[in-house]
Amino acid sequence: MKDKLFIAFQYLVPQHALSRMAGWLANTSIGWIKDPFTRWFVNRYDINMSEAVETDPCAYDTFNDFFTRALKAEARPICDEEKTFVCPADGAISQIGDIENGRIFQAKGQNYSLLELVGGDAQTAKPFEDGKFAVVYLSPRDYHRVHMPLAGTLKSMTHVPGDLFSVNDTTADNVPRLFARNERAVCMFDTEAGPMAVILVGAMIVASIETVWAGQVTPEPRTIRTTHYDGSQTFRYQTGEEMGRFKLGSTAIVLFGKDAIDWSEDFAAGSATLMGEKMGSIR
Repeated sequence: MKDKLFIAFQYLVPQHALSRMAGWLANTSIGWIKDPFTRWFVNRYDINMSEAVETDPCAYDTFNDFFTRALKAEARPICDEEKTFVCPADGAISQIGDIENGRIFQAKGQNYSLLELVGGDAQTAKPFEDGKFAVVYLSPRDYHRVHMPLAGTLKSMTHVPGDLFSVNDTTADNVPRLFARNERAVCMFDTEAGPMAVILVGAMIVASIETVWAGQVTPEPRTIRTTHYDGSQTFRYQTGEEMGRFKLGSTAIVLFGKDAIDWSEDFAAGSATLMGEKMGSIR
């Protein structure tokens, strides 16, 4: 019953209005608002502030600055083995595996369309048919910057407007097509393993998604918009380099093409991840 009420609440609540309100509160610099909440958050989620460049949680100008805090370089070493790629974020594997018949597994027999996930463009979806996918869920206690799994050159970014359901396990079990209906930014890269997509998925209370090349991506007008990057706008990022961040958390989805990579045997649904650790091998 509790789960049913939680899901019903998400269908009924004005998701975007609630998230924008939360975004305003998270971006306030008023000390008597941000400091008690930030201290509560650190205690509630057992945040390890010793990893952060700035270890005092109340020294950040806003809660968002604290939430997207930078870590010390030694806190997340980047795997440098040859022919490997790395986890894009701290969190946990929601699902990982093969893209089959243009569908991606979600939970409990539910799946969603690859084509819909990338914004409905067949040419964008084509390189990933029969490919590989991994969904990494970032919980409130995690480090919330997203990094490159593999060195690559940015080719395009598509903002896909949508809902803002929560992306935890309960919602994944009960909301059909969850990741293909939530607001998201689909970032396409050329890599030594071929095309790679890193998809930043929004969620309820997520104030915004940002990328290092475009700044704030969401919220945006409620239409699909694709930006292509050609020779005059070349953005290349190395393995482990920051490529985006969430203000108040969510999910990163990584896609590779057919026969391009193999996932590490250490990862399965529920496995914890740390940004920079080996996630798989390039064929």
